[in-house]
Amino acid sequence: MGLMSTILGEQGDSRQKDDYVSLSADGLSMEEAAAGTNIHFARIGEKTDIIDIKDAIYDGDIVIADVTRHSTQDRAMQHIIDELQQVVDEVDGDIAKKKPDDQIIVAPTGVRINRESLGT
Repeated sequence: MGLMSTILGEQGDSRQKDDYVSLSADGLSMEEAAAGTNIHFARIGEKTDIIDIKDAIYDGDIVIADVTRHSTQDRAMQHIIDELQQVVDEVDGDIAKKKPDDQIIVAPTGVRINRESLGT
């Protein structure tokens, strides 16, 4: 299992908030280690779930959203992607779908998602 598999999960694996361990840098608490950009994990089950994602992108944060509840042919999923694409276009960000279509990565202004995998 590679690093990205550990972070993003394997196909069909649903990650929960409890699946992530809070780590601090050099003994600093998370409150002391201020960051300009945060990475959020989200689950899109309904169309209303994208409101928080849109807010995070407008705030300059990155969102990794689990869309396992929807198929890529689902009309609701296409509408959700269209709305997120509009936000990305507004902020000059980027959006990509992680194969096998179970997660969407949405990035704000100044962040580009490289579509090539690292390593072999």
